[in-house]
Amino acid sequence: MPMLKELRQGYIGNPAQLVTLRRVTVNEGRARGTEIIEVRTAGGLELEILPNAGLDIGQCRYQGINMSWMSKNGYDSPAVIGQYENEFVNTFPGGLLYTCGLRSAGPANRDGDEWHPLHGRYHSLAAEQVSAEIVEPCTDTESAAGEQEICIRGTIRETALFGHVLTVKRTIRIPACGASVQIEDVLTNETPRDEEIMQIYHCNFGYPLLSEHAKLILPEERETIPRTEFAKTGLEKTCTFEKPVDSEEERVFFQKMKKDFCARLENPELGVSMTMTWSGDTLPILSEWRSMASGDYVLGLEPTNCYISGRHAERENGTLPVLGAFASERHSVTITFAGIA
Repeated sequence: MPMLKELRQGYIGNPAQLVTLRRVTVNEGRARGTEIIEVRTAGGLELEILPNAGLDIGQCRYQGINMSWMSKNGYDSPAVIGQYENEFVNTFPGGLLYTCGLRSAGPANRDGDEWHPLHGRYHSLAAEQVSAEIVEPCTDTESAAGEQEICIRGTIRETALFGHVLTVKRTIRIPACGASVQIEDVLTNETPRDEEIMQIYHCNFGYPLLSEHAKLILPEERETIPRTEFAKTGLEKTCTFEKPVDSEEERVFFQKMKKDFCARLENPELGVSMTMTWSGDTLPILSEWRSMASGDYVLGLEPTNCYISGRHAERENGTLPVLGAFASERHSVTITFAGIA
């Protein structure tokens, strides 16, 4: 078994020489009090996992090179995240994974008597029962035979008095000697009535992985739906990128795959690629968010179960997903980084 083999052969005396798994707390700035689970693998992957924000994932590096996108805001203190639910543009941190939902995703909206902030409340919810350890691989993962993996688990609950109880049991698996991360969620409706749900796995990639040298590779069998008239003017740009443009408007495309639920971002100049796969049975749409704007230069690849229109609009359109009483569904997203020739 990797690491144990090196220990027994005398190459190392401490597994931390190859793999890091530790908890730290930010002690300054607007992120003061933020807990981070730091992960570094022997395969060159570095991740910051955020227990105070639903076990989402912040900064990500591969072989020392930044892969993720961080917004101008950066991390916020957990003491104030929930207070800013109506100030998304002032608090959205970006990161490799920002989960949206669980009851609304997209614009802030009023649905009946309920108000739903932009992209929902999930990211403001702290995980409970959090564990982080290096373990032998589970038999249902794609890890190489015998390879140890870092396993991080926790439970996230979104609730209301006399209302909904939605729980997410999140498991994050990272091969100790590899460069991939698998996020698996089991979402459960813990009430005796049906509940409408919306969820986005808002995965964000930035410079230098994203640049004018990068290209996006999507399955040929797909339908591409531009979200706005401006997006429609850039249909030929869905898989290529430009240098940053001052004040460029964002574009969003909904990519509906026919059978292969995967996306690959390559940067030949950098010699690095990112491949994403996801559970197409529960997340049938890939939202492609592109901002080529100077200072806000990002590609969002977002597996989702909706059209990101907000709870009210999805209800009106007949596209609001429903989770039955006491029912569960499983979502998974896997992101793998690798070199290219």
